[in-house]
Amino acid sequence: MTAIPQGRARRAVLVSAICALVVTGTGLTGCSEDPDEGTNGVGKLPADQIQSRTRAAAGSADALRLSGNVVTSGRTYKLDMRLNSDGGSGSVTAEGATFQLLRIGKELYLKADADFWTQEDGKGDGSDSDAAADKLDGKYVKVPSGDPAYKKFSGFTDKDVLLDGLLTLHGSLDTDGHHEQAGTRTIRITGDKGDGGTLDVSLEGKPYPLRLARAGGAGTLTFSAWGKNFSLTEPGKDETVDYGKQLPTS
Repeated sequence: MTAIPQGRARRAVLVSAICALVVTGTGLTGCSEDPDEGTNGVGKLPADQIQSRTRAAAGSADALRLSGNVVTSGRTYKLDMRLNSDGGSGSVTAEGATFQLLRIGKELYLKADADFWTQEDGKGDGSDSDAAADKLDGKYVKVPSGDPAYKKFSGFTDKDVLLDGLLTLHGSLDTDGHHEQAGTRTIRITGDKGDGGTLDVSLEGKPYPLRLARAGGAGTLTFSAWGKNFSLTEPGKDETVDYGKQLPTS
C-alpha cells in the first residue's frame, strides 16, 4: 500500500467535506477533485502521446536507477542497476547466482564469488577449474569483447539499449486511470488493456516512466533517480583479473 502525503490527504478530506455539504444543500449528485490539478498535464493526453512524451523524457535523462525482474529467453534476471551515458554498475541475479556488473565505456567487468565460477565451468571436483575459480573469486574479471557473455551482459549496463527495449507497450494503447508510485502521482497507460503491458508515468515534473509491467508476465521494473548522475570508477589492478580471450565456459 502506497502512503499518501499528509498535505494531499488533508486536501482530499476537505474536498470530501465540501462535496458532502453541496450534496446536502442542493441535492446534487456530488463532486470530485481534478486529478490533474498541479500536474505536468500529460494525464489529459491520449495514451500514444503519453508514451511518446515519456520515451522522450527518458531518452534525455543523464542517469537513472532500474530495479526489478526481467524474463528473457526462459530465464529470470533480477536487476538492480545504475545507468548513465558512460556505462553502468549494479547487481544481477540469475538462477540463484548473483554477480556484479561494471561497464565504463567499452570495458566490461564481471565480479562474482568462486561458487559462481565453479558453476559456470560445471566442475567443482577439485580440478584445475576449481583453482581458476578461486583465482577469480571476488575479483573484477575483464570480459573479452569477443566472448558471448560480453554481448549478453553489456546490454544490462547500457541505458539506451535497455530503455529502447523496455519502454514499449504492445497492441492498442489506452489510459487506465490515475495512480501513485512511491508517493508520486502517475497516469497509467496500457497495451491491449494490460495484456500488452502497463506503464506508470509521472505526473510530477518531467513525465518519466516509474513502473513497468511487461507484456506476458515478462517481468516488472521500477525506475527512479532520474537525472541524478554518478561516477563510474575503474577497479584497481589488484582487484582485476584479465582472463584472456574467453571466460571459463561462458
